[in-house]
Amino acid sequence: MNARVPTDARFDVLALAQAMRTSNALDAVPANLSDAQWQVLSDYLQPVSLSQGQVLIEQGVKDRTVYFVESGSLTVHYEDDKDRVRLAMVGAGSVLGEGAFFSHLPRSATVNAGGHSRLWCLTPLRFRELSTRHPAIALELTVAMAAVLARRMYNKPKRVAVT
Repeated sequence: MNARVPTDARFDVLALAQAMRTSNALDAVPANLSDAQWQVLSDYLQPVSLSQGQVLIEQGVKDRTVYFVESGSLTVHYEDDKDRVRLAMVGAGSVLGEGAFFSHLPRSATVNAGGHSRLWCLTPLRFRELSTRHPAIALELTVAMAAVLARRMYNKPKRVAVT
């Protein structure tokens, strides 16, 4: 990942919460957390800023970090030996990387920023810490990510967005 990371982790976490609450996309994250819970969660998230064209996730890489999209749009591509095929667009209020997060398998696609984008990442280590210290928040987040994964798997065109 070639992203710039702002220094203040609490800078915009409520903007992420708002993006999730207001998105009506099929793959919006239905996290039902209060503002106070979002503030707790912000201690475990790291903000990421991407410029157009920057790579967030590379196909084949074994990494389980999950990303929550606050703003911008990202394109998901599957790369084969013949050509690069665009598979899906993902926008504010959604999640990326949930497939590898749950499966422990290498990334199934490459994700690039379609324009300036702001995301928040959660590593498996930070998730384990969250699970130990704040299990109710971790459970709500897990159920929300699993809901997105299930909706993507159920919807054939979105299935390929499982990264």
